[in-house]
Amino acid sequence: MEQRTAADEVRPRGRVLIVDDNSDTREALGDLLGALGYCVACAADGMEALEYLRSHEPPDLILCDLVMPRMNGWVFRIEQQRDPALAGIPVVFLSGVHDARSAAEYLRAADHLEKPIDPELLCAILRQYAE
Repeated sequence: MEQRTAADEVRPRGRVLIVDDNSDTREALGDLLGALGYCVACAADGMEALEYLRSHEPPDLILCDLVMPRMNGWVFRIEQQRDPALAGIPVVFLSGVHDARSAAEYLRAADHLEKPIDPELLCAILRQYAE
């Protein structure tokens, strides 16, 4: 008889790019999304995210911090919107410092989540954009 684990029960889901300068946040979100069956890629800032997006299959959703060195979430989103190949990928802004709602509205993002992230709200957003 073949034994099945909880991991075997997780069905494959969409692809998500996590963009956050905090390695602990990237790792925690990546572990959570991976356990839920999502294919996860990570970038430490907006520049790294753009490089990733231009050289890989596009994700279904981008979770992006607003405050990062080199290229923050604001500049990343503007650059993403300028590139027709990337402009249609939905972005959800994450922030614990700034008003993520205002940024999301101004930059025409799909949604926003305040840090610390509520797992139930995150899962609802994932179901909407990445399944």
